Amino acid sequence: MFDINVLVFHRLAYVFVSVLVLFNSAAAQTPVAPYFPERGDWQRRTPQQAGFDATALDQAIKFAIASENPAPKDQALAQALSFGASEPFDALIGPTKVRAALNGLVIHRGYVVAEWGDTRSVDMTHSVTKTFLTTVVGLAWQKGLIRDVNDKARDYMPPGIDLFDDPHNPAITWDHLLRQTSDWQGTLWGKPDWADRPEGKPNEWSKRKLYEPGTHYKYNDARVNALALAALQVIRRPLQEVLREEVMEPIGASSTWRWHGYENSWIELDGRKIQSVTGGGHWGGGMFINAWDMARFGYLFLRNGKWQDRQIVSEKWIQMARTPGSTNAEYGYANWFLNTGKKPLSAAPESSVTFRGAGQNIVYIDWQNDLLVVVRWIDNGPALNEFIGKVLASMKS
Repeated sequence: MFDINVLVFHRLAYVFVSVLVLFNSAAAQTPVAPYFPERGDWQRRTPQQAGFDATALDQAIKFAIASENPAPKDQALAQALSFGASEPFDALIGPTKVRAALNGLVIHRGYVVAEWGDTRSVDMTHSVTKTFLTTVVGLAWQKGLIRDVNDKARDYMPPGIDLFDDPHNPAITWDHLLRQTSDWQGTLWGKPDWADRPEGKPNEWSKRKLYEPGTHYKYNDARVNALALAALQVIRRPLQEVLREEVMEPIGASSTWRWHGYENSWIELDGRKIQSVTGGGHWGGGMFINAWDMARFGYLFLRNGKWQDRQIVSEKWIQMARTPGSTNAEYGYANWFLNTGKKPLSAAPESSVTFRGAGQNIVYIDWQNDLLVVVRWIDNGPALNEFIGKVLASMKS
């Protein structure tokens, strides 16, 4: 005869094991909350702990170091050699700096896996500044200060601000400015639009062909600076102040970064003297920042605009920024470089993006691999694609 106590025990044991299996299964399916670094403290993992081949990752970093941009570290001299021979009005009107050697960070699943070079050096980041600028414009859009990016920017300007009064400019929308398809015509801070990367023969520069706004992509800092001034008129506060309070402080950035304008880009707004910032370092100025703060900024977007429990940048705005423009499939909002068709970076997923500045200054964001890479002062050309490819190849899980 069966002992009733034994039978009860077996049934209870069966129930217990079943519950345990269900609990473990549910736990395995529950996503682990992403890690967010505290201010001044970013946790690390060894390559082995993070699932990398340590030797292969080290080789990738050595390749990057060997691929440092050979241009002068003095950014005033580098600018003169880059633009001085081909552009009129090339005089610097903003600050510059002597940069550090090549440096960078690899961050996987939120943890620092590799660091090399002087990552604390606060250097110019050139056109990555544009991504900070368009992010601030996005904050204005989130608040309803800009109702629709397809609105004409001119309709937001107060009396006496003639940014869009030229007969060619009234049709320009915020979207055109954000995508560098505005074809804005004019002179701002002493720099004519046609003088930035002029095309054709010198006697044709000031009589350039005009395009209907939204129909022609042209990388042009004078027009990006017009976006910055237009945004300042809407937000009515220094853009660097808004960036600090609403983005950089919440993500735990350091106190060392600075966003500069030009010596002549001061205006009076609501009785306050304010410097309109630049969208790059083409004539000096722009964002001066270290690799760690660039990484925090990039990590914010790797986490789709959210930092811990706070949605700082709208996911819809990020989706808009990642949408290819009709005239350039590899460019979203400035300075979101898309990997459409894997043409820019054949070694990387098509869904990845980069924020890019001259030098090169690179923030690589890869949602597919939960990977963030900051590399500063890597050579132009194929070096970046090969470096990213080597980092990805070193990942084992």
